[in-house]
Amino acid sequence: MSATPKTIGNVRAVFLDVDGTYADYGVVPEGHVRAVRAARRAGHRVLLCTGRPLSMLPESILAAGFDGLVASAGAYVEVHGKVLVDRRFPAGLAARTLQALDAHDAVYVLEAPDQLRAPSAGLARLRTILQAHFSKGPGGPVGSSAILDAVRSAEDAAVVRFAKVSVFDSPVTMESLSGQIGGEVAVIANSVADEGRHAGELYQRGISKADGVAAVIAHLGIAREDTVAVGDGANDLEMIAFAGVGIAIEGSLPELVAIADGMAAGPREEGLVTAFAELGLI
Repeated sequence: MSATPKTIGNVRAVFLDVDGTYADYGVVPEGHVRAVRAARRAGHRVLLCTGRPLSMLPESILAAGFDGLVASAGAYVEVHGKVLVDRRFPAGLAARTLQALDAHDAVYVLEAPDQLRAPSAGLARLRTILQAHFSKGPGGPVGSSAILDAVRSAEDAAVVRFAKVSVFDSPVTMESLSGQIGGEVAVIANSVADEGRHAGELYQRGISKADGVAAVIAHLGIAREDTVAVGDGANDLEMIAFAGVGIAIEGSLPELVAIADGMAAGPREEGLVTAFAELGLI
């Protein structure tokens, strides 16, 4: 990790992606917990900035203590318990989204800050997919159970006001699904999209993590140049580009590495410990 702080001595706002950055398959290394707590003791603000909704963040991920979070890839923002942003799919767009998903018998989860809902017919397939994915990580079933235990059956999905949709298996491509829904939605890869399935996330076009970061620093009165963002995935591109210092995790998408100011090792190597030290956060 080679980036250097641009504003030494100022209070800084640090935004951490979760999967592949702060946590490894849902498991947070102890070094990362200590680094977050040390940075906050030093007076900095540390927030999670994740594609996961609040309802998909178990206590094991939140345990270090944070000043807030940007969730649902920017559609939900909370600082010190105050909700700053909560954007859900409008009714018409939600209806078209569900119609397209159900027409193809897709396996999906409707994500809202307060709940995770999935059609009962797809729950068994969802469990199989998530357990297989998280079995590759150090926590084994811990990562999958943290999500699956929070998912409830959506007997009437039309009444669920959701912010984002995670699709875990579809017989048609995500691009085909989004095309059927309309231009108001966009698609981005998720962590299971490279496992031989048509998978990804459907979100409202024009919303990104960078929007969440901007809302947080406006609320806290912290300058953009005093922000640090760390991530590894496609939904981190705007955040890394926006931040005063953007850090990509080793092995990140080439597009992310190209715009980052520095690199950090992944969570298995407790890369945030070294990154925080080199940035003068701890």
